Amino acid sequence: MRRLNRPDPAARSRGGRRFMLVGLALASVYSLFPVYWLMIAATKDRVGLYQSNGLWFSGWHLWDNVQQVFTYEDGIFLRWTANSFLYAGVGSLGGTLIALATGYGLARFDFPGRGVVFACVVGSFLIPIALLTLPLYLLFSAIGLVDTPWAMLIPCLINPFSVYLAKVYTEATIPFELLEAARIDGAGEVRIFFSIVLRMMTTGGATVFLLAFVNTWNAFFLPLTVLRGEENWTLNLGLYNWSGKRLESGVDVTSLVLTGALLSIVPMAIMMVAMRRYWRSGVTLGALK
Repeated sequence: MRRLNRPDPAARSRGGRRFMLVGLALASVYSLFPVYWLMIAATKDRVGLYQSNGLWFSGWHLWDNVQQVFTYEDGIFLRWTANSFLYAGVGSLGGTLIALATGYGLARFDFPGRGVVFACVVGSFLIPIALLTLPLYLLFSAIGLVDTPWAMLIPCLINPFSVYLAKVYTEATIPFELLEAARIDGAGEVRIFFSIVLRMMTTGGATVFLLAFVNTWNAFFLPLTVLRGEENWTLNLGLYNWSGKRLESGVDVTSLVLTGALLSIVPMAIMMVAMRRYWRSGVTLGALK
């Protein structure tokens, strides 16, 4: 009777590892190729942009393109950049504080209807932002907030996924015994939250802030709906407006759009690198939970 040879576990592990590496390589190429093309295109002038190989350099005109971006239409690009930082920075900071407080309350307080509230938070993941944009516009129009910074800031304050992530992180990192000890020492709930909970949730808070910042920075449909005057536009909305133009005053608008798009991802890249030790550990801990 012949014995069946069982597959070697080590060989099976190596095969799975190779498959994973190939998948990661393909995903990396898929994600980074548009950035590579954008970097190449931003270095070209008008002739090189339309007549040269799209995947390689044709001269070096990056600094000229950057100068034109910052001076075109009286430097409106700088105003759009400031608006994007205002909406993403202030909105994400306020939204992070609200999310951490809400997640902490759901994780560490037992109150009637807590399960229902958490179910509503999770269920709201299924609602796309595009579905809420029209009701938000009608509401803001009724109270006179259309075409004001508040029309962008207020929606940024509520993010169900941030609440969920904060709840998971609270359950994983903040021991109940520590909170009870603080209460025995006479600390109130507000003091406990700001003096103990926030300090222990630095990593989770940084992750929530970064995700909210990126989401607001990349928002397009909401600002397209609630912002009218170009002095209040975001970078994405301004570049979209430029992309509808062809040639004005001898300036190649296509080159401006491509260079502006490249400049718009620089703040995101800097934040991802500067905060990587926070968001990597925060996301990993949430995944383990």
